[in-house]
Amino acid sequence: MSDSKRATVYLDPDLHRALRLRAAETDATISDLVNEAVREALAEDVDDLTAVAARRREPSRSFASFVADLRRRGKL
Repeated sequence: MSDSKRATVYLDPDLHRALRLRAAETDATISDLVNEAVREALAEDVDDLTAVAARRREPSRSFASFVADLRRRGKL
């Protein structure tokens, strides 16, 4: 990991303990676990942005109109 960057992160003590236990249990480092969690979070963001972009052209509808339609159809 010679290209790695160092960062100071302050963790809740219970979260830090959980990370230490998971690292020991999985034979990984805390850095490995944090890097993987950040990668997964960023990947979810990419998935969300892709879904939003795909739905961008869909017609929008106000919440009030949607609720009124539900009432009209007896769903509320």
